[in-house]
Amino acid sequence: MSWQWLAWENLPWIRASAAQWRYALRNTLAMCLALSFAYSVNLDQPYWAMTSAAVVSFPTVGGAISKSLGRIVGSLIGALAAILIAGYTLNDPWLFTFGFATWLGFCTWIANLHQNNVAYAFSLAGYTAALIAFSTVNITESSQLWDIAQARVCEAITGILCAGLMMMLLPSTSDGDTLMTTLKQMQSRLLEHARLLLNKQTAENAQTAHETMIGQILTTNLLRIQAYWSHYRYRRQNSVLNYVLHQQLRLTGVLSGLRRMLLNWPEAPDTVYTAIEALLTELEQPWCTKHTLAKIIHTVTPSISQGDYRQIAFVTRLRYFCWLYLDVQRWMRLLDNVEHNQQLRPPKVPALALESDRAEALLSAGRTFFAIVLGCTFQIYTQWDQGPAALTLTAIACVLYSSVPSPSSSVTLLLKTLLILCVLSFVIKFGLMVQVNQLWQLLIVLFPLIVTLQLFKLLLPKRAALWGQIVVFMGSFISVSNPPSWDYGTVLNGDIAKVCGVIFAWLAFVLIRPSSDDRKSLRHIRAIRRGFRDQLRPKPSASPNHFESRLYFHINQLKTSQNTQAKLWLLRWGVVLQNSAHIVWELRAWRTSSTALRAQRDRCFQILESIISERGVHATQLKSVLTELTRQQAELAASSDPDSIRLAGILWRLYCSLAQLSHALPPQELK
Repeated sequence: MSWQWLAWENLPWIRASAAQWRYALRNTLAMCLALSFAYSVNLDQPYWAMTSAAVVSFPTVGGAISKSLGRIVGSLIGALAAILIAGYTLNDPWLFTFGFATWLGFCTWIANLHQNNVAYAFSLAGYTAALIAFSTVNITESSQLWDIAQARVCEAITGILCAGLMMMLLPSTSDGDTLMTTLKQMQSRLLEHARLLLNKQTAENAQTAHETMIGQILTTNLLRIQAYWSHYRYRRQNSVLNYVLHQQLRLTGVLSGLRRMLLNWPEAPDTVYTAIEALLTELEQPWCTKHTLAKIIHTVTPSISQGDYRQIAFVTRLRYFCWLYLDVQRWMRLLDNVEHNQQLRPPKVPALALESDRAEALLSAGRTFFAIVLGCTFQIYTQWDQGPAALTLTAIACVLYSSVPSPSSSVTLLLKTLLILCVLSFVIKFGLMVQVNQLWQLLIVLFPLIVTLQLFKLLLPKRAALWGQIVVFMGSFISVSNPPSWDYGTVLNGDIAKVCGVIFAWLAFVLIRPSSDDRKSLRHIRAIRRGFRDQLRPKPSASPNHFESRLYFHINQLKTSQNTQAKLWLLRWGVVLQNSAHIVWELRAWRTSSTALRAQRDRCFQILESIISERGVHATQLKSVLTELTRQQAELAASSDPDSIRLAGILWRLYCSLAQLSHALPPQELK
């Protein structure tokens, strides 16, 4: 066993940076202040104010504001739901059971259908209702229900206000500065990604790099949301930020198309690769211009009548990448230099990642309903006096962890956290609290303990979830109340109830498991195909930007999966259909006076409809389609007509995209 961690320089109080100390002190002061204020005004359970302050602790101002608003709205909705449902069903335990199971299932469903504030608000609405309702099981008068609901909401808001006050006194780094720095870094990474993909050698990690690039851009979208809530300037320019992120995602798609073209063009001249390197080097310069890039592109642009149609198609697409990159750079410069009252107006694009996995959301709602009914049934037949505490933890675990990538692992980690807290809280309560008679005496011990736990969360990222949960649930285990309770049996019974509540949730996740990664992959692939077939219609219901936004959402859903094959096919279908969609819209925009060429153009739409369906690719027709595309390219390339040459290049791009589907067997259907 290594004792190196005990060295002076490795202690958390020494290793932590100034920013980490500020974060730990801010959150600890907020928790202690919330507990003190709630205790001083005689709130029913002041430790929930401490928990509320811990929950909304966030490294940035925007995240804290966003989370706090979601918590306030969710707490109010949950309190209202608890009053209405419990008020009408309190005298009928089975009606009470099914009423609250339905409400919690509904909240789980909505939380899984949405993201960010909406998801968080409905999660809070679910377990706030459970927190209030399950504590009313033994009341005799309905007026007590209002008192309990009022107390829980006041405790939650107290914690939020204390966290907000400490955020003002000890502010974090600027969300806007972090966002702009990240966007600029993303531009540099795009050029690095281009160097990885556009070279003669086949990059072994191209798939992982492409998937990582998409995930990083979508993660940057979360920074945009935080900046929206913390800065008036970025709230005013939110459309520009959204547009920049959309264009960065499109750049990754264009790069994947260029890579497919190079892989299907092994005899590409060395001058093309030289020009690619020169263009990427020039794009790294802060004041790169189209004129400089055009001179480089001109060196590899052949004549329409005499040149290779593949080189013409590749150079045209490479020029589009450069122009698109410069467009993003231009909008970012405008954003840096915009006047205070000026509002920029970029092209309209939809918000990113607003799609949802409806099947998984419905499954999660059913699981929550089942777990609550199971727990309430156990409570009805056993009449366990600590049953409400167990049901509250069951509701929290089912609602919160239904949308995480590995819910069973998350619930297991929560169970481990509660077991640690059972021992820790028992030592604090009966080893320390029983010997003090003033709250400030307890805070003298709690303050350094919470600061240390916060530093552990920051300095040990592999265990960050464990330390974070210990901080959040510590208040409910210590249970500081006025007057305090010193009954050993009651404390142990309550701790056992909390652990049993998590075990109920764990059983629900074991019995009603989330879909396997293979099923999720196939479901997302079908959604992508369905969206692509919509793009083939004469009047698609979704614009190209809407389709791309949905496509990237689906690709990103398996980013944490360990199933390499499922991730590979989801990414492959996404890339193929994205490149094909680009070609579809390019064919729509392509104009010619030749009736024969228009007929060949329309034939491309028929080809795509014939081989790609929602259920999969028609493998028997794919080979004949690729053969037909090869024949058409040769016929069009033999002509000296510029329109024929351009159409040959577009058909070659379509061939390069569809050929990727023939490199391996299609993914297995549901078993």
